[in-house]
Amino acid sequence: MARKEFTSTAYTDLKDFIFGSAKYPVKLKNGMVIGGGDVYPELNFTLPTMVLNDDTWPAAIGHYREIITKTCERAYELECPGFTCELETLPDMTFKPEWCVEATKVCCDIISEFQSKKGIRGAFRITPNDNREGDQVRHMYKGDRWDETMKAFEGSGKAKGDTDLIFAIETIGGKEIHDDALMMCDLKKDVFAMAAVACPDMERIWTAIVDIARKTDTIPGGDTACGLANTAMVLAEKNYIPRVFAAMDRVMAGVRSLVAVEAGCVGPDKDCGYEGPYVKAISGIPIAMEGKTASCAHLSACGNIPMCVCDLWSNESVQNIQLLSGIAPIASFETLEYDCRMLRTAKKKGFGEQMREILCDSDSLIDPHAWILRPDVVLDISKGIVKETGYYDRVKAACRLSLESIRKGSDSGKLRLGDKEKDWLGQLLTAAEELPDTLDELWDEVKDDCDKFNPKKYDLPYEF
Repeated sequence: MARKEFTSTAYTDLKDFIFGSAKYPVKLKNGMVIGGGDVYPELNFTLPTMVLNDDTWPAAIGHYREIITKTCERAYELECPGFTCELETLPDMTFKPEWCVEATKVCCDIISEFQSKKGIRGAFRITPNDNREGDQVRHMYKGDRWDETMKAFEGSGKAKGDTDLIFAIETIGGKEIHDDALMMCDLKKDVFAMAAVACPDMERIWTAIVDIARKTDTIPGGDTACGLANTAMVLAEKNYIPRVFAAMDRVMAGVRSLVAVEAGCVGPDKDCGYEGPYVKAISGIPIAMEGKTASCAHLSACGNIPMCVCDLWSNESVQNIQLLSGIAPIASFETLEYDCRMLRTAKKKGFGEQMREILCDSDSLIDPHAWILRPDVVLDISKGIVKETGYYDRVKAACRLSLESIRKGSDSGKLRLGDKEKDWLGQLLTAAEELPDTLDELWDEVKDDCDKFNPKKYDLPYEF
């Protein structure tokens, strides 16, 4: 299928760009409509610290069975109108796709049983780990790593039974360049990683996944720049890189994650893609988001603002360990559902826009990463992005517009930046203006520092 390139934003009026409502909602067979008005919780969970092998796999399946069973029980007790659960597989589960398939079947069967017996409504998201990295990987689109990933998707799609199943993945195309760009705060190399490598990689892998989704009657949800922009966000939170650099990187990642929708994804996209609001603004699909509820997995300065336009509200990933109240995933699920109740009630009482503004203003003053998630900022930048065509021009636009928005926010006093951040902002603005007209020209400028990058692995034409 030919890639669709969006030429306008799905939203023109800010009042329509709000949590729980997507221009193109996803209707599930069980009656849930994601983006149809309500916000639903999405529980993301993982195993406790353990070695995963043939001997321990039965125990791992036992953990998954316990988590899903207790989630369904708590959803029934809380009278939750609908929920989704997500399993991000560990690398070993993609190396051995039959484990991924078995876990999907176990979880989907439990949800199906509770739906039929208790009347709850649940869906499941499977997110195979992208294992296509390391020196032993000779090619990104053929060989064992690629085949294992596709088998994980196809087998899971066939194993879902009558439970609504959503496909997602956290692709890592371009990470070998992007990691170096982050550590050196190299804007040009960052742009090249996103535009020349990550975006085309997204097109290749999601075209294949969407094809599997159609053959297995599964929902192609979306991607997240977890290995790219989330790495930047966490590094900034640890004060290893400037926060303005991470915020800029996030907006550029929005162009990258949009490619999944251009390849046929319908949403909901994945929770840890904090660039999700840009994907929603341009495409209109529903999105999953996380914020304060993700503190069990990582810290950030974006706690409330990601709720502003979410359709699923998630927790990133929580280990199955015992707390005083019960197992940690159920504690996370309860917190998510109460947040969703608050959002649903605000809309029903006619205070949806006010609630969105409270969430927005509570974060956006103190951090540039929160600033670029403001719904008004997202819409403005998105309109500028879609004026351009092609990956490179769109990533360049995202780069420049995000930095200009941060500068305007700082100058107006609506965004607080320290002196060092202001210095970095000035340097980045200058570097953004110096970006060349074409990717070939950019490659000539960065190739001497890209020794870890092998273009042939990606079927790309660049030569050293």
